[in-house]
Amino acid sequence: MNRSIFIARPIRWIVVCLMAALTTLPVVADDDDEVVEKPTIIYTSTPRKYEIAGISVKGISGYEDYVIIGLSGLSVGQVVSIPGEEITEATRRYWKNGLFSNVRITAEKFVGDKVYLNIELAPRPRLAEINYNGVKKSEREDLEGKIGLMKGNQINPNMIDQAKIVIRRYYDGKGFKNADINLVQRDDPNNPGQIVLDINVDKKEKIKVHAITIDGNDALSDNKLKWAMKKTNEKGFNRYLFRQKKFIVKDYEEDKDNLINKYNEFGYRDAHIVTDSVVPYDDKTVDVFIRVEEGNQYYLRNINWVGNTVYPSEVLNEVLKMKPGDVYNQKLLDERLKTDDDAVGNLYYNNGYVFFRVEPVETNVLTDSIDLEMRVIEGPQATINHVRISGNDRLYENVVRRQLLTLPGALFSRDALIRSMRELGNMGHFNPEAINPDIKDDVQNGTVDINWMLESKANDQVEFSIGYGQTGVIGKVSLKFTNFSMYNLFHKSDNYRAFIPQGDGQTFSISGQTNGTYYQSYSISFLDPWFGGKRPNTLSVNAFYAKQTGVNRNFYSNAYMNNMYNYYNMYGYNTGYYNYYNNYEAYYDKSKYMKMYGVSLGWGKRLHWPDDYFSLYGELAYQRYDLQNWDYYFVFSNGRCNNINAGLTFSRNSIDNSIFPRSGSEFTFSVSATPPYSMWDGVDYKALSSVATTDAGYSQALQKKYNWIEYHKWKMKGKFYTALGSGQKCFVLVTRAELGILGHYNPYKKSPFETFYVGGDGMSGYSYNYYTDMIALRGYDNGAVSYGGYAYTRFSTELRYPLMLENSTQIYALAFLEGGNAWDEVKRFNLFDMKRSAGLGVRINLPMVGLMGVDWAYGFDPINGSMGRSGSQFHFVLGQEF
Repeated sequence: MNRSIFIARPIRWIVVCLMAALTTLPVVADDDDEVVEKPTIIYTSTPRKYEIAGISVKGISGYEDYVIIGLSGLSVGQVVSIPGEEITEATRRYWKNGLFSNVRITAEKFVGDKVYLNIELAPRPRLAEINYNGVKKSEREDLEGKIGLMKGNQINPNMIDQAKIVIRRYYDGKGFKNADINLVQRDDPNNPGQIVLDINVDKKEKIKVHAITIDGNDALSDNKLKWAMKKTNEKGFNRYLFRQKKFIVKDYEEDKDNLINKYNEFGYRDAHIVTDSVVPYDDKTVDVFIRVEEGNQYYLRNINWVGNTVYPSEVLNEVLKMKPGDVYNQKLLDERLKTDDDAVGNLYYNNGYVFFRVEPVETNVLTDSIDLEMRVIEGPQATINHVRISGNDRLYENVVRRQLLTLPGALFSRDALIRSMRELGNMGHFNPEAINPDIKDDVQNGTVDINWMLESKANDQVEFSIGYGQTGVIGKVSLKFTNFSMYNLFHKSDNYRAFIPQGDGQTFSISGQTNGTYYQSYSISFLDPWFGGKRPNTLSVNAFYAKQTGVNRNFYSNAYMNNMYNYYNMYGYNTGYYNYYNNYEAYYDKSKYMKMYGVSLGWGKRLHWPDDYFSLYGELAYQRYDLQNWDYYFVFSNGRCNNINAGLTFSRNSIDNSIFPRSGSEFTFSVSATPPYSMWDGVDYKALSSVATTDAGYSQALQKKYNWIEYHKWKMKGKFYTALGSGQKCFVLVTRAELGILGHYNPYKKSPFETFYVGGDGMSGYSYNYYTDMIALRGYDNGAVSYGGYAYTRFSTELRYPLMLENSTQIYALAFLEGGNAWDEVKRFNLFDMKRSAGLGVRINLPMVGLMGVDWAYGFDPINGSMGRSGSQFHFVLGQEF
């Protein structure tokens, strides 16, 4: 910009201000001039020329007179006609300004051929307050941002009219086409010159669609065309039950396009809407009439590729999956060229051709056929130049970068970009809904810059509860750190001095639970998903200890006597016996207990075959059980059991989001086994099994039989996610199937451990978790289906819908159908013998807490025996279930 402009502007403003000030100075009249005070202007008379000798201002404060006079365009010394156009134009200027509610310019006096003018103005009122009546809080917040009225601002009729139009459009968009909008202005008694604006809204009921009538359609049925109109649907209990029923003009216009697009899918490229109308049916509904002209159905005759050099036309035709003779489906053509995962465009994008473009052109249109020419612009292959990461304030950058497949110097690949988004989302440290790769291409240099825009979120979990009950202190403390750094724990002096060592994305968990001296458990675990930091090899270490104490026999006899005491006292008898043992700690029998110890070491590796979604994980584990006088839910009362087992898990995980997946699948196949001790230890287990429970050596026989547990265990689980729409908020169908079998090497040495505890929410307290698999089956009590099964199966279908997907909170609702069963013998396994249930639920994921939820389910099938019940059940869920 020219520097002289900056110098000239201040000079110009000084000159203008001086001229405006001079207009307020009166001109001195000669003594001989005739003076006429308050003259009457006759507008039908012949205009006469006067020189303005002075200008005065009345009725307005807060502004200098020269500013107000300057708005008129009049000035002292100016010659004007009275009556004439100059005064009229000055009046228009004030009205157009919009700041004044009354404008009057009068001639105060004539002195010869000079005139003295007076400008009288009344300012428009200012807004003291705005009241919204008949609207919700969220609607009020929306309207405040749309109508543009603010406290303290001056207000004019145009602003009121505009606000009314905006409010009406807002409620039209919500389906309230009959809404009454009334804006009332009233003086503020406490603030002269200010008003209170009341915005009164009576929304009435939403306008819905009574009926949709379509004429002129022969090729496509009414139902097919109505289904294509996604947001304009007939009210009532019909196939559109879960669709929008309100009538909104904007949505209706879009649905007319959707209707024509449906015709285009079937080859009717000339289809169009001849006429359409919307007619009120009653006060609450409208009828929609649409008349279409279908035209001819077209087929593909020839497909020619032009400009392609990287891939021959035969390859592109094979990827396109459309051939001559097919219906000319324009939607399918666009999907096969651009949007499908295996589209022609992705064939190029995955090989670095980020500048690739293709344009299908109709080169010949016959009566019922189309010749297409695919005009291809391939461009050069693009390499990745810079990869930048922003928004990460939790992890070391190398921890984030090792998840990326978009590496500097590599050819650009769309698949690598999508996979990197998945890997970042599944880390759990970033909001998966907000991961946004910003791609900047440079055509001249043939490069691409990728800026990863991340939004960090906390996913550490803390659980703390404490109380005091009859058994003493009751509570639980559980800490899970998902961004732990073992290195920083031992190298604080180097570069990290925080209280909790973080940054490497490792997981460290420690927990303790107590129910007084009756039950105690402790566990600790560590997981490094990139052991060594160079490859995605997993290392895990776990250890636990639990102890459960038995109950004195006097507890049961005393409970019986207390019941008898209450019974007799109810009828006026006094037995003289009450609560012999009133201290609950006296009921503990320290000579009765079960102790459990366990450690495990695991190592996993990501595989490259069949694809790199597969992984292999191996684990070596040891558990020990010490029992003394233990009379509860166990095969023997005294002795020790040892369990050394090795496990191998083959899994595949391709989900796109760890909290609310919309696509992909999870699959695991696992086997764990102990050494077959019975093949070489020389023990006659058939003879041990024949020892009667009344024999003196029965306890010793059981101890010898189960000193070393042996089994082989097989499990398979699969879970598949299918989005039933597009975008973040859509229904997702989740299907699940799983089964498990616990086998044996010796039929006389079947393992009492690692069985399947089926029924309920899949969670149970105390020691069950350590020696049995908890399998959820909603609609039934915990363990009601099987307390210790040797085979089980479970199938379920869930329909999920997200209610909130924010960084701090994710909530989704679900409805499900479920079936499963368990059997005490593998040979009785029967896929057609299911315990069925159905229900509804909700899940919420919170920082520091994790995923939790509640389900209501109804179990349809009775339970044999007295293990539990079916019917209406509520289940509380903690944690992510596979």
